[in-house]
Amino acid sequence: MTSLAAYGGLFVAAFAAATLLPAQSEAVLAGLVINGGYSLAVLIGVATLGNVLGSWINWLLGRQVERFKHRRWFPASPAALARAENWYRRYGRWSLLLSWVPVIGDPLTLIAGTLKEPLWSFLGLVGIAKLVRYLAVAAAAQSFI
Repeated sequence: MTSLAAYGGLFVAAFAAATLLPAQSEAVLAGLVINGGYSLAVLIGVATLGNVLGSWINWLLGRQVERFKHRRWFPASPAALARAENWYRRYGRWSLLLSWVPVIGDPLTLIAGTLKEPLWSFLGLVGIAKLVRYLAVAAAAQSFI
């Protein structure tokens, strides 16, 4: 596989994994690390960038939630949305450091947009969280080499 295809595939996997779509980027990163032949720093950077951009899409969608939350097809009930908003209000922007956690991370980034979290703090905190996660995945994968 060419380097461009490997990095591009990792970016797409990381981007998709950060949206509300079910996807897995950790396995792709681990596989590329174990396979070798790729810059570890670039792999971590590409995965982090893709994942943060995917989370940014969630943030943008969250900014539009008010327009659609009462529609029948909307995936979350008004009660579930209210619970998530209350949780975010209680723990604040620092909860975005948990944006890497499966199941809760993606909805958390959506709620941050809904509650109008400033983009600068959103990107900073989510970027830190995603970077630390990919550093941990890369370190774990290197232990198999």
